[in-house]
Amino acid sequence: MDAELYTRLDTTSAPEARPASSLGGTVYATLRNAVLNGEFGPREALAELRLAARFGVSRTPVREALARLHADGLIERGDGGFFATVPNLGRLKDLYELRVTLELRGVARAIEDSSVHHDPALLSAELERWYAMRAAPPDPDPRFVVQDERFHAELSRASGNPALTEALVAVGERIRRVRMYDFLTRDRVEITITEHIEIMELVRDGRLDEGYRALHAHVGDSMAVVMERARRAMTQMALHADRL
Repeated sequence: MDAELYTRLDTTSAPEARPASSLGGTVYATLRNAVLNGEFGPREALAELRLAARFGVSRTPVREALARLHADGLIERGDGGFFATVPNLGRLKDLYELRVTLELRGVARAIEDSSVHHDPALLSAELERWYAMRAAPPDPDPRFVVQDERFHAELSRASGNPALTEALVAVGERIRRVRMYDFLTRDRVEITITEHIEIMELVRDGRLDEGYRALHAHVGDSMAVVMERARRAMTQMALHADRL
């Protein structure tokens, strides 16, 4: 996994040696990654004192970080404090639909406008990563979702619309806590690797119509398929809540 996605605060420096704004931002970024990566179960309270001890800081930057995460919609207030937000199926449907739209738009814009070309260097670099994974598939792991998100972000980035990519990344983060439980079996990981390579090779070779169809199939041909996948993922999330 990418190291930066699992970093922790450097507690070797005294908290008071850092500017308050810098410390608060660091706590926020680290806690945000922890929430997104499923380090807190859906029933686990994000207690200020425990988090302050974990990060080696006072309660003030933790309180500020929690307020920002609440404003981001990544955590919600419940009985006993704050908890990581888990979208209900209705909200999840809306977010999945938005994700599919953003995913497909990156390829569609190149189909519609002959002056739009995917960056071959970005495609080649990302393909090399997936070729390596095909040669030595990683073990099933919920955190494989990070690799999946990177693929889709790089495919979008290669199409040359940064705003589109930024929106896609934001949506991916909002549904990560559910999607990560879609990668608990070896066959699911290996199918994802195979499909990613197929999609990117088609786009790289200029076979955009085929790439569009392959991408559409990959992210879900119909909302029924998408929602069934989401239901399975949410079931797995509930089953593994106390073990991951």
